[in-house]
Amino acid sequence: MSSSTPFTRRDFLKTGAAGSASLVVGFYLPGIVSDASATGKAFAPNAFVEIDSSGEIRIWVARSEMGQGPRTAMTMILAEELDADWSHVKVVQADFDAKYGDMTTGGSASVRSSWDPLRKAGRTARDMLVTAAQQTWNVPRSECATHDSAVIHTKSHRRLTYAALAAKASAIPVPKDVPLKDAKDYRIVGTRRERVDGSFIVIGEAHYGIDTKLPGMLYAVVSRPPTLGGRVKKFDPASAQNVEGVRHVVEVPVVEMPPLFGEERAANSGHQHYLWGGVAVVADTTYQAIAGRRALTVEWDQGAGAEESTEKHRARCAELVKGTGKELRKIGDPNAALASATKKVEAEYELPYLAHTPMEPPNCTASVRDGKCEIWAPTQNAPGMAAALANALNIPASAITIHVTLLGGGFGRRLNIDYGVEAALVARAAGAPVKVFWTREDDVRHDYYRPMSHHRLRAGLDAQNQVTSWLHHVAAPTTDGFYLGGDIPDTGGTELAGTGLPAGTVPNSLLEASFLHTALPRGYWRSVDVSWNHFAVESFIDEVAHAAGADPVEMRRQLIGTKQPPAGKSEDEKPVDVNRLRAVLDLAVKESDWGTQLPKGRGRGIALLYSWGTYIAQVADVTVAKDGSVRVNRVVVALDCGQVINPDMVAAQMEGGICFGLTAALYGDVTMENGQVQQSNFNNYQMLRIGGMPRIEVHIMPSHEAPGGVGEPPVPSIAPAVANAIFAATGKRLRRLPFQSEELAQA
Repeated sequence: MSSSTPFTRRDFLKTGAAGSASLVVGFYLPGIVSDASATGKAFAPNAFVEIDSSGEIRIWVARSEMGQGPRTAMTMILAEELDADWSHVKVVQADFDAKYGDMTTGGSASVRSSWDPLRKAGRTARDMLVTAAQQTWNVPRSECATHDSAVIHTKSHRRLTYAALAAKASAIPVPKDVPLKDAKDYRIVGTRRERVDGSFIVIGEAHYGIDTKLPGMLYAVVSRPPTLGGRVKKFDPASAQNVEGVRHVVEVPVVEMPPLFGEERAANSGHQHYLWGGVAVVADTTYQAIAGRRALTVEWDQGAGAEESTEKHRARCAELVKGTGKELRKIGDPNAALASATKKVEAEYELPYLAHTPMEPPNCTASVRDGKCEIWAPTQNAPGMAAALANALNIPASAITIHVTLLGGGFGRRLNIDYGVEAALVARAAGAPVKVFWTREDDVRHDYYRPMSHHRLRAGLDAQNQVTSWLHHVAAPTTDGFYLGGDIPDTGGTELAGTGLPAGTVPNSLLEASFLHTALPRGYWRSVDVSWNHFAVESFIDEVAHAAGADPVEMRRQLIGTKQPPAGKSEDEKPVDVNRLRAVLDLAVKESDWGTQLPKGRGRGIALLYSWGTYIAQVADVTVAKDGSVRVNRVVVALDCGQVINPDMVAAQMEGGICFGLTAALYGDVTMENGQVQQSNFNNYQMLRIGGMPRIEVHIMPSHEAPGGVGEPPVPSIAPAVANAIFAATGKRLRRLPFQSEELAQA
């Protein structure tokens, strides 16, 4: 971003009423679509910062906080350009309101989308405050400096605080063009700072959705259809009503849900996005509600997915990849190049369905009265929830209030809106505020699962062991198609992230997809489609390297190449920067002692990723015991995520993401039998325990490029890095997740 980027007056809101001593500056965040100035109406910004007479600086944050730290990062960005006293900047979580534009939190986009708007807002407010001080002292502007929420006259050392200047600054015209700081002058951005909400979380004062309490509130749990696409046929409420404390037993109706993100859906699209209903037991306490549900008798219509099973899905996907799929991307003549290749390599990979399992299970508190709905929700998707509530309750959006709480983890599960709609329907039926609570069993068995997938990859090499052809066939259910209908491929990602390789390094390539049709709900899981495509691609690169007699690192260097790929057609199609990608690869190799000898049964593996604006390489050091058990000893991470806001939070996201991805690689597996999910809790859907956590070393490359995402990039690479390390240790290729220790015991 150039420091001379122009600012128009409508980019900002300046308010100053009689008796007010605050300065309010509005600014855009991506997602705003209206320009009220064109209609003659007062412009309402989608977010703002306020400085009041006490000196407190408040920033309204429209993104959800679920542990990744956007509140802290956004505060640091604003405080930097404002030259504010960090201790006086406070964060206020915004309730859902259209004026904030896009309030959806996902895709590792919170900091990326807020970087420029927050800098501009902070710098503009600072400029107005300096002007107010300059006019007060009647001195040249060049003699005014700012530091720790004050303007200083450098010659006389006079000092005026922002609090003292706020009222006067609010009457100053908003500058049209403000110079932003040079990175060399940063004193907050790029430094380690404590989380703004950390102490409240540690001592238990932070408010999560599950902590919500209202006067007269009741508690509810819902008995949901046990089979895929099932629904209530009939139920007898009497047994549940006889349980002490049970107030109501009500049916939750089947509801067609709108698209998650406001997309247009074609008529008769065949989408599967429904709330399939159930029976809610409403009581004075959660314990009584659960006891009432246990006593409840429900007869279910089994639904369209009652005959589905994981083994049937696996067999069907294996069959699909043998045929011809829907062509998604083709370069050159890959089949002819493969046929004429000196060496041919082929492998197939499988990944299972996965659940999200955030530590705080889904919950929502709702009050529906007098045609209005008010809810307290730990949601990543307040706009989508508002649209779904308006649809389900048949009320206007203006009648809906959504208080966004802290989230005890999200991982994409809370992009879905089912629990909010469910709570509102139950509250309306009960005629009282109701908190609908999900048990862990509810959460695991009624999730929106990451799709399973089956990959067939083929590559051809010439006599010089250069890769001349690359063919990738993916068979999987479609996540986008679940919400929107039709067969929409989930192949995502950019170069070396999902299914792609840098343009030009492989002259002949083909990507095709086949679709598994299932009634199982699918959803966006942390790192989405990259999480399954990347495992296949990065594992296969190692297999190609082995066939070529090349070191896996050198094979990646060959595939990265030195030629910069051309830019895409849109801003979202930025090509990989091959220099940045090679740099993280080289740094990971250096810091991991790649190539040095390891004891027998121990090996290193590498995987490389570019996505969400971030370049990352991971090296896993793995020991395989004689019984086939796998121990990940050490993971070295090298990343270039552009401008770092807070290095502690970047490191924490790397550690958390690797733990999340490693859990999936070692344990994650959702299976079905007769249309029912077999897993229920952490006893049979395991998590990585602290004793299995590897030592993680994070190496952040200095950069002043625009910030990239850090929440999702560490997840996809750990599974292929471990798989490649297992091969280095044992000579055995594991092509199916989670890793099967019995396969290794036989190696």
